[in-house]
Amino acid sequence: MKIAWIGLGVMGRSMAGHLLRAGHEVGVFTRTPSTADNLIEQGATWSDTPADAAAGADAVCTMVGYPADLRSVALGEGGALAAMTADSLFVDFTTSQPALAVEIAEAATSRGVDAVDAPVSGGDVGARNASLSIMVGATADAFERARPILDVVGSTVVRQGPPGSGQHTKAVNQILVAGTMLGLSEALLYAQQAGLDASTVLESVGGGAAASWTLANLAPRVLDGDFEPGFYVEHFVKDLEIALDGADQLGLDLPMVDLARRLYADLADNDGARHGTQALILELARRNSVAWP
Repeated sequence: MKIAWIGLGVMGRSMAGHLLRAGHEVGVFTRTPSTADNLIEQGATWSDTPADAAAGADAVCTMVGYPADLRSVALGEGGALAAMTADSLFVDFTTSQPALAVEIAEAATSRGVDAVDAPVSGGDVGARNASLSIMVGATADAFERARPILDVVGSTVVRQGPPGSGQHTKAVNQILVAGTMLGLSEALLYAQQAGLDASTVLESVGGGAAASWTLANLAPRVLDGDFEPGFYVEHFVKDLEIALDGADQLGLDLPMVDLARRLYADLADNDGARHGTQALILELARRNSVAWP
């Protein structure tokens, strides 16, 4: 396939690379051209605008930071949809608003284009290993058309329902992540202050009811003082705000999500915006006036 890829952040670079190595013809656009250098060396081509990338493509894939970015590259002046031809495919991997996913799908349909919202979970490790979990909102036909792309970058690919359903499912995912990260951070801080060896503690709790992907993959980073991003704090704040907006529309009060959003927002304001989500422990340490590690 001829694929246009828009957005080459922490995860997007790896995902586009998998498609390139799978034999697809990949054209790229991103706001920071230098992030495309490695892919261009591997055979990708550069485009100056999203519309240029989309022109003549069988599929356009987007993986950008914020809903406003997605609206711009998809629907804005010089955006991809206006340049797409009938029977092509628009696949958005961004974590965005369900309502925007529906809006994009409706705009795509008016042009004869199939649209798929396909937010992912698995962070930088999942992107590098092509083991992402992909939550899909699309018609059944659009989902099947997108499978040759989705199956290259993910290992768990599930259609959740019509357009917007993928984004609602990602909100569920981020609610779960928020609770797990908050519990992990408080637990490790407690262990430290109790004088325990946190690595030894993990040997015990990692094999019991508290076991999780987060505990296995991110707790060691926290203990090593490694706060490099697998997923940016500033983007997680955005995701939690999306979840809270959705909860409000559903008439739900989600106090844990609101607490996590406030803690992560404070972490971002305290020079943590570009850290990974495992850096939440730094904000909790700051609030308790203790050092970490």
